[in-house]
Amino acid sequence: MGDVAVGARSGHDGEDHRGHPVEAADPGPDDGVTSGGDPAGGEGPPASEPPWTGGEGSGGPAPKAKKPRSFWKELPILIGIALVLALLIKTFLVQAFSIPSASMENTLKIGDRVLVDKLTPWFGSEPERGEVVVFHDPDDWLAGENTANPNAFQTVLSWIGLMPSAEEKDLIKRVVGVGGDTVSCKGTGPLTVNGKALNEPYVYPGNTPCSQDDQGGQFSVKVPKGYVWVMGDHRQNSRDSRYNQSDKNHGMVPVDQVVGRAIVKAWPISHWGTLPVPDTFDQTGLNDQSAASTALTVAPEGLALVGAVPVVLWRRRRARDAETR
Repeated sequence: MGDVAVGARSGHDGEDHRGHPVEAADPGPDDGVTSGGDPAGGEGPPASEPPWTGGEGSGGPAPKAKKPRSFWKELPILIGIALVLALLIKTFLVQAFSIPSASMENTLKIGDRVLVDKLTPWFGSEPERGEVVVFHDPDDWLAGENTANPNAFQTVLSWIGLMPSAEEKDLIKRVVGVGGDTVSCKGTGPLTVNGKALNEPYVYPGNTPCSQDDQGGQFSVKVPKGYVWVMGDHRQNSRDSRYNQSDKNHGMVPVDQVVGRAIVKAWPISHWGTLPVPDTFDQTGLNDQSAASTALTVAPEGLALVGAVPVVLWRRRRARDAETR
């Protein structure tokens, strides 16, 4: 460092700590010590000067508080958050599907919208007897079926889960047999599982539980582990496991192809209702080893909006707090 004068003003010539001569300073009218730029002997700043506040930039204008955004400026943020949440909900929690055919009448009618629980399969839950499930086409069951050609708007809605995708080849049926079960149909019925006859009130009025034909209506199959046997409630109008026994899975649906369980008929409002497991599957002797699972019953858009609102309110509160500081 450069040489610095140290020591008190003594009023006479002397030497610094390196031996160099130092000229004495003339004492002022008052030889007191001053600080903060105050004039010697002063008690404080002159009246014409603003008091010192101790902060940076003293004397300058105070920073203005940030004004909160208006509702209309927050609305796009709310919509964006809701869309992201809807996509996450569709992927991991619940998804809407529409019913395109009469194979599940009268339980589900053409045009009905159902909500499918996709959460419980993530925790190892597998389909149970009596459940109505949505599953990916296991081996060209939908070959030859016409597919819709959605417009750009419909494609966006299906991508975020607000409407079913037209490109996904999914089916919806009722599980009547799980891994280890023997499912049989003779004559017009009843359908039996492990030798126990099922009372099936959900079968379409006028249909018989079993179909008398040589294409698959009469059968006795053993369901392997990791697969399920599915049938439509409209027995004489459903191309289900019975009529796909020539495919690579012998009519069975792999459990890993099951999207989830349909839990609620959400639309139209006049058809609203839950889709519980019928009591006939609770009878003793069926050896049901799976436990019922709790399912979500809220539409993706509803959950997304509920999740987005607190975030926007929190942002607005922070802005208000900043304004009052």
